[in-house]
Amino acid sequence: MKGKILVTGGTGYIGSHTTVELQQAGYEVIIIDNLSNSNADVVDRIEGITGIRPEFHELDCNDYDGLKKLFDQHKDITGIIHFAASKAVGESVQKPLLYYRNNLVSLINLLDLMPQYGVEGIVFSSSCTVYGQPDVLPVTEEAPIKPALSPYGNTKQINEEIIRDVAHAGAPFHSIILRYFNPIGAHPTAEIGELPNGVPQNLVPFITQTAAGIRQELSVFGNDYDTVDGSCVRDYINVVDLAKAHVIAIDRIVENKCKKKVETFNLGTGRGLTVLELVNAFEKVTGVKVNHKIVGRREGDIEKVWANPTFANTELGWTAKESVEDTLLSAWNWQVKLQEQGK
Repeated sequence: MKGKILVTGGTGYIGSHTTVELQQAGYEVIIIDNLSNSNADVVDRIEGITGIRPEFHELDCNDYDGLKKLFDQHKDITGIIHFAASKAVGESVQKPLLYYRNNLVSLINLLDLMPQYGVEGIVFSSSCTVYGQPDVLPVTEEAPIKPALSPYGNTKQINEEIIRDVAHAGAPFHSIILRYFNPIGAHPTAEIGELPNGVPQNLVPFITQTAAGIRQELSVFGNDYDTVDGSCVRDYINVVDLAKAHVIAIDRIVENKCKKKVETFNLGTGRGLTVLELVNAFEKVTGVKVNHKIVGRREGDIEKVWANPTFANTELGWTAKESVEDTLLSAWNWQVKLQEQGK
């Protein structure tokens, strides 16, 4: 084994895919998750793909004593990938205190415990929301951090500041901040994918559930933005491509290849698509129509953003490889499999 990695939020969407990639790369994985937006049966699905069952603890990262007990049980944790967070822009506008509590305290607890147990580094799940509406597109890592348009975005900005402040104060570990653009799709086995509890807050699971007849229609928030068809533009990245970047980041920490105490990378494809273009691409690749309607803009949404991933491409040797068409098809295959299983 290369080392023991703690994955917080590991039964969630990106966490589960990253756990698979970590195990296949030779790491031992311990998952903690409070199951607020995921299900424990994901652990079975991960085992079904890799043949290895990750150790799982139902635990909230805001529970300091619970975390400390976990570290006491596993004093040899090499690194942490921190996914555990509330993540819906719209919900964060409605429930700001939930977001500040969940997203800030969880990171603070981990950063406090890491030096006590000799953890070598942490990979932090950040977001392109930290850029706000960028002045220049595509966005590089040097783009200015704009005032956040939602509490969710603000928690990512504050967490990045916390990581930098802790590093400046002499923390004995490295941190890698990965700013995601918009992860979509599912594992090619259709064993794991995006399955939020309740009504989906993200676009693609709402598209697939609408196409499957679970949801009546998809709401497209706004058609009066300054884009080719008036809907928002995003950079949609395959979730397995994204997961592989986390393995590279952990390798970088474990192999002591970090060039600074805190490194930051954009993870995207470098291509922007509108919401309506994505819906059309889904319909074309699956042959299934998506009932949708245009509604008013949603508070907190950014008009258009896509990545310049050159730094991640050159420094990490990582590239987003999967096409949006194949990615959307994987999301649909996952949805179909869920229905076959009565879920």
